[in-house]
Amino acid sequence: MSRRNFIASTKRGVAEVALLCLGLALWLAAGIGPADAEERRASKRVLLLHSFGRDFLPWSEYARNIKMNLEQRSPWPLDMQEHTLLTARFTGPGPEGPFVEYLRSIYQGRPPDIVMSIGGPAAAFVQKHRAELFPRVPMVLTTVEERLIDRTTLTEQDAVVAVRNDFVAAFRNVLQVLPDTRTIALVIGASELEKFWLDEVKKDVETLGNRVSFVWYGDLPFDEILKRASALPPHTVLFWGLMSVDAAGAVHDGDRALQRLRAVANAPIFCFEESFFGRHIVGGPMHSIPELGEKTADAALRILGGEKPADVKIEPIAYAAPKYDWRELQRWGISESNLPEGSEVLFREPGIWEEYRWQLALIAAVILIQTGLISGLLHERRRRRFAEVESRQRLAELAHVNRYAAVGELTASIAHELNQPLGSILTNAETAELMLKGTAPDLAEIGEIVADIRRDDQRAGEVIRRLRSVLKKAPFEIKDIELKETVREAIGLVGDVAARRNIVLGFYAPLEMELHVKGDPVQLQQVVLNLILNALEAISESKAGKREVSVTMGRSAGAAEIRVGDTGPGIAIADLKTIFEPFFTTKPEGMGMGLAIVRTIVEAHHGTISAENQPFGGALLTVRLPIAS
Repeated sequence: MSRRNFIASTKRGVAEVALLCLGLALWLAAGIGPADAEERRASKRVLLLHSFGRDFLPWSEYARNIKMNLEQRSPWPLDMQEHTLLTARFTGPGPEGPFVEYLRSIYQGRPPDIVMSIGGPAAAFVQKHRAELFPRVPMVLTTVEERLIDRTTLTEQDAVVAVRNDFVAAFRNVLQVLPDTRTIALVIGASELEKFWLDEVKKDVETLGNRVSFVWYGDLPFDEILKRASALPPHTVLFWGLMSVDAAGAVHDGDRALQRLRAVANAPIFCFEESFFGRHIVGGPMHSIPELGEKTADAALRILGGEKPADVKIEPIAYAAPKYDWRELQRWGISESNLPEGSEVLFREPGIWEEYRWQLALIAAVILIQTGLISGLLHERRRRRFAEVESRQRLAELAHVNRYAAVGELTASIAHELNQPLGSILTNAETAELMLKGTAPDLAEIGEIVADIRRDDQRAGEVIRRLRSVLKKAPFEIKDIELKETVREAIGLVGDVAARRNIVLGFYAPLEMELHVKGDPVQLQQVVLNLILNALEAISESKAGKREVSVTMGRSAGAAEIRVGDTGPGIAIADLKTIFEPFFTTKPEGMGMGLAIVRTIVEAHHGTISAENQPFGGALLTVRLPIAS
């Protein structure tokens, strides 16, 4: 061999050894050998043998939970195969040989890795025919009451997951929940298994003594049971046992049969099987489906993992904590205070708060916000009302002062108006006195003189009345008034002033038109009085040839109008927008409050006031007040 070939051969050998070492290291690190890996890849064949059928309650629910636990927790793929021992549903079961032969022919080539019987009849079947069928296959006898297990025939290959039926505890629960119960009617079928349990119940309830009486429906067709259940006497309770075959030989599905019973029964139904809970029964202490499914799956997985079946010891499973259907409690008027301590109430219909929590919370928040806003608005309204009252009081006081100022300008006119009637009264009185001193006084003429005195007195009294009405201090008072009369009285106060200044004061109001408004007559008189005095003042300062103030009244678009026009110099264009502002005046000695008070009074009466210049000269001020409806 050449040196070059030797070196190449050596390199190939080293590489092969390195690869071999690497594979061995990975195999050792995994901790499993080739056989273990193959075993992990192989599926496990599980045979489930049902007593009554794959969809026959309550055993179907147990089987479903067992399969679910196995599939979720098994480290191996599972090949689940299910068969049903139908003979358990017959009152007179036939020979089992053909079924045994059928199973043997199926599994002759490859037996299952484990056999699991569901229910008492299936457990009895596999115990009886183990030698013929599966002599070396491990078995788990599950979902079976411990009294149905023949422990003398159990082998090293058998494990048991049993339950314990405590009929006395179930009946005591009925008596606690419904203390007035006098009779318990037990609904049960007529198959061999059901007859066995009927005898067991009768033996167990002897310990209850005379506390309650029992009625047994085991020897009746199911239709007759329904008939009797619909006419039970008061204080009777139905207890659902099994109903696979009735006394007439009719086969019944447990769920459908219980549904028919509940539809006609006039008494509550109790049961210790959780499979029926939530649909037909009140509840109570019951076997827990999840607990049995979990423990059965534990036993099966331990056995499939290599543990000896006889070493898998599981205590019989007793009733779980009591559970009750809230809907059935409501239906039969059962108080929750009667339930045993630690009970759980399920299917409780949510109250309106629980069902619409967010909606109600939102509504409550909206209501609270609205309440806060309304409270704030009411508070603000109260403040505004107080402010309005105070404002009106201030307005009344200011208007009162303004009226005094206006009356001060009318002093000469008022004195002149009073002097005339008072002078006439004095003259007439002296004349009457001289006539009465005569020898033959003319009584008719004296009567006329007295009438003149009365007329002049009334005229003076009217002047004083109008003056007092203008000067009186009173709170703002709203009443129904005829606006024409109010304006006419105001004009009467300034008539002499206009005459002395050689100014024509005209007044026009349609006779056929009534102008009723809601307002304070004194303050509305003050508005007219101020406007006329301002017009008289404007004309007095003017040298215009025509000296006239006109007051006209009318109606426009649902409002009463008072128009005061003059033939004075008018209002400067720049002043038209500010003429009603406080302290605006064109007079050196003026305070500038007259027109501001006028606007405030008009707006307090929900009216408007405007000023403009007339095309032919002079100013025109228009007051609009809403007509009273």
